[in-house]
Amino acid sequence: MPVIPKTKPYRVGRSKTGLGLFATQPIKKGTKIIRYFGPLLDSKKAEDDAIENKYLFELDKRWTIDGSIRENVARYINHSCKPNAESDVKPRKKKIVIRAIKNIAPGDEINYDYGTDYFKAYLKPIGCKCDACEKKRAKKKAEERAERARVKAKENAKDARKAEKKANKKTDELAKETAKDKAKQRAKAKAKSTSKSSASAKSDRAAAKSRRPAAGKRVKTKSSPAKTLTSRAKAA
Repeated sequence: MPVIPKTKPYRVGRSKTGLGLFATQPIKKGTKIIRYFGPLLDSKKAEDDAIENKYLFELDKRWTIDGSIRENVARYINHSCKPNAESDVKPRKKKIVIRAIKNIAPGDEINYDYGTDYFKAYLKPIGCKCDACEKKRAKKKAEERAERARVKAKENAKDARKAEKKANKKTDELAKETAKDKAKQRAKAKAKSTSKSSASAKSDRAAAKSRRPAAGKRVKTKSSPAKTLTSRAKAA
């Protein structure tokens, strides 16, 4: 890691994607932060055109800066889809300066947009790790979780309604069966009572009939002594 003078408003530190450049002092909007430099590569030369690394910064169609050298501290600046700095490219001067486009507070990571070509070639295949994209992914995941939870809650509510409907149906069927059984019991008890009353009435009629004298028979009765005496007196 290169040694950075204390007078410089930045330091190299650990970032989400490895190493990054962080502000050590307040950096105002519009301030030139650091220069991006390195050997100039001429695309018309086969040996220069054959060089490939992720620190190549194109100035124009012919000239490119190879920023892979250790002294180029600006190479530690990471990409961001919502950056706080930008690259100020000056092809004629063959110079690139990183400038603040927002007020940057101490401790904030300095970042700029690497551009569409670099994004498609290096970042899109692995997924951008900048704060903006991380927040976007986190928001999307939260929305997906919320949607899954909503669907699950809806399904649970539907299942609960089905279970309640089934339970109510079972309760109604049980109530009907109970009412039917009670009706049968009442009918049985009534029939039994009616049968018993009929048998009792029949028994009572039979007993009454047995107590009545038979038709055409005379019933002999004993005369009382008083009546006998009177009869004898009459005879005398």
